[in-house]
Amino acid sequence: MNDTTVTLVGNVATAVEYRDTVTGGVARFRIAVTARRWDRERGLWTDGNTSFYTVSAWRSLGANLAASVSVGEPLVVHGRLKVREEERDGQRKTFVDVDAVAVGHDLSRGTAAFRRAPRAEPRLRPEPQTESGSGPGTRPEQDPWAVAAEEATEVKPQLVTAS
Repeated sequence: MNDTTVTLVGNVATAVEYRDTVTGGVARFRIAVTARRWDRERGLWTDGNTSFYTVSAWRSLGANLAASVSVGEPLVVHGRLKVREEERDGQRKTFVDVDAVAVGHDLSRGTAAFRRAPRAEPRLRPEPQTESGSGPGTRPEQDPWAVAAEEATEVKPQLVTAS
């Protein structure tokens, strides 16, 4: 699909609203983006027009965003541009939305400390047990990958003899 991707640099304009839906949680907020230009005649920066975009972030991005972002904070948002038109109060209006793929604080205007979010354990369906209690179809007592990882990191004393 040929989606238009954009990167917005601006400030959070509204509080992040987080909702659980059937397809996963979604966080929504508005971001204000103001173009700044250098005015050579006056020798200073001037603000241009401010554009507002509605940003949606789904699933884990949405949950992490809702826990990390507040009004007024500078953000960088990267995502798919969606333009829609609606009729409200007898007038045709255009709305510009962004389905976020990545969101982060703008580190050119401050610092941040990253904290990895804990991952939820996947829910496994119980496998049917065989009558003998072993072989295919039985549930192992321990995860074989976890056991292998533990064994690989264990320091085992070795006896070395010279001959």
